[in-house]
Amino acid sequence: MPLDDLLFGMPTTHRTDIQMRFADTDALGHINNARYAEYVELARLEFLRVLGTSVRSLILANLNIDYRRQVELDDVIHVESWVERLGNSSIAIAHTVFANGEPAAEVKSVVVHFDYAKAKSQPLTPEMRRALEAYLAV
Repeated sequence: MPLDDLLFGMPTTHRTDIQMRFADTDALGHINNARYAEYVELARLEFLRVLGTSVRSLILANLNIDYRRQVELDDVIHVESWVERLGNSSIAIAHTVFANGEPAAEVKSVVVHFDYAKAKSQPLTPEMRRALEAYLAV
């Protein structure tokens, strides 16, 4: 964890740069609201790679988006992600979508460690918890 984060109790964030495409826009040249979910999906998957192959055993349970401002074609977009809460079988992840360095959306997602063969949730492993601790908000 960076020294500044340790000093101020802030979690380490994971940054994902987003390649915007013309197809992401609507007729007015704004980014379509559904694209934010796609941007965050990409960021969440890149972020959860810290878990190695365990990322395949996670299932999305909830997604909530608060839009803060419009984003237009050619804006520079990135997503910052961190862990808001670790539950017994779930991981609550917070994301901020930035456009030209300003917050454009705040997103909360919850993923659940899932056993697909049994079709039910399973507890997070100690290894998963250790991998995510540096990203946990205090």
